[in-house]
Amino acid sequence: MIPEAVAVVVPAHDEEALLPAALAALATAAAHPELAGIPVRTVVVADACRDRTAALAREAGALVLVTDCRNPGRARAAGVRYALDRFAGEAAGDPGAVWLTTTDADSVVPSRWLAYQLARARDGWQAVVGTVVLPVASPLAEPHRALYEATRPADGTVWHHPHVHGANLGVRAAAYLDVGGFPPLATGEDRALVEALDRRGHRVLRTAGCPVLTSPRLRARARDGFGAYLSAMPDPAGA
Repeated sequence: MIPEAVAVVVPAHDEEALLPAALAALATAAAHPELAGIPVRTVVVADACRDRTAALAREAGALVLVTDCRNPGRARAAGVRYALDRFAGEAAGDPGAVWLTTTDADSVVPSRWLAYQLARARDGWQAVVGTVVLPVASPLAEPHRALYEATRPADGTVWHHPHVHGANLGVRAAAYLDVGGFPPLATGEDRALVEALDRRGHRVLRTAGCPVLTSPRLRARARDGFGAYLSAMPDPAGA
């Protein structure tokens, strides 16, 4: 079944500084010619925010769900429920016709990100698990690439990478609902979802074909998330 609608869920906790760039990139991706005629809804989950995150999201045209989950798994799951409710009257009311994507408020998707995901959905994949990159100006960019791509085949064959990021993830809504959605985990909710999809036999594509640019900050919002991974990397200065 070809997706007839797209929902993008962006959890955000005090992200007024980085969220505008993330939403601008999503607006560009939603305007890609290959998405002509396909409704795209972006939901920002403003979770326990004390700043202007919610206001900036509304100004950018996003739907906003204000929560006090203080838990990334619960926040992502709440955003998906909210998005699917908004699509109740579209896509023939069929969750199988909705493609769900998630990214993070500190990340910038490429202009073809949504078009790329929908193309893979049309190929029959039920989930797309993508990769992330750091800004080239960051001193962590090259160490991250070397460590992150350690399993990439040297012969140039397709890299079915082992990584899972909520910043670059897509799934058909029917498959998402089949496995119970994002679990209420403080960390690793994205990996747990993909593992559940694998266990249920859904077709999961792990691809480095359309990476998302993400923040190199070491004090990330999610405990034990990507920021913790970066903090654990060897010091690029050799200190």
